[in-house]
Amino acid sequence: MEAGGLADSLLSGACVLFTLGMFSTGLSDLKHMRMTRSVDSVQFLPFLTTDVNNLSWLSYGALKGNWTLIVVNAVGAVLQTLYILVYLHYCHRKHAVLLQTASLLGVLVLGFGYFWLLVPDTETRLQQLGLFCSVFTISMYLSPLADLAKVLRTKSTQRLSFSLTIATLLTSASWTFYGFRLKDPYIVVPNLPGIFTSFIRFWLFWKYPQEQDRNYQLLQT
Repeated sequence: MEAGGLADSLLSGACVLFTLGMFSTGLSDLKHMRMTRSVDSVQFLPFLTTDVNNLSWLSYGALKGNWTLIVVNAVGAVLQTLYILVYLHYCHRKHAVLLQTASLLGVLVLGFGYFWLLVPDTETRLQQLGLFCSVFTISMYLSPLADLAKVLRTKSTQRLSFSLTIATLLTSASWTFYGFRLKDPYIVVPNLPGIFTSFIRFWLFWKYPQEQDRNYQLLQT
């Protein structure tokens, strides 16, 4: 195998491994919901937005004929759908959750209808769908900035997950390098904010260690 082909295979494998590892972090929420038979302290919106993101990138991968994108996002969509169904099962506010789900899925269906029915040229469709996926992914990576601002105000990182931060950094970095190899800006650009926000989180973990937070809380009890 040539050096270039080997590098592509390694990067593809890294993207699959790290991304599925990041998606699997939701299994801890799944376990919590099943054990407590409730959705206390579990956020629903990340499951829904990640599912929509996976379905969007799955369409982009299918249109591009890229099996790395197809496999990762197909598995991701299945996992996120599982999390959503379990959340709905244990949630008492089903009406609000179903309304959010129907609204976002309605936007997704309209988007797919536009891309597949009203944009006949494949290259134009690929570019517009790639742009949509990029903007959606960037908004997902930047949405936790409100939580980071709260960490600065409270000087506590208890709201942050160190393992998820590592997973996000590895995933974003691997997809960025993979996008460079493919010369695909729609893959490169949306993963740069993931790297940026991950380093911000590492700095916050260093500045406000979680062990220090626990000791402070013990003193207050």
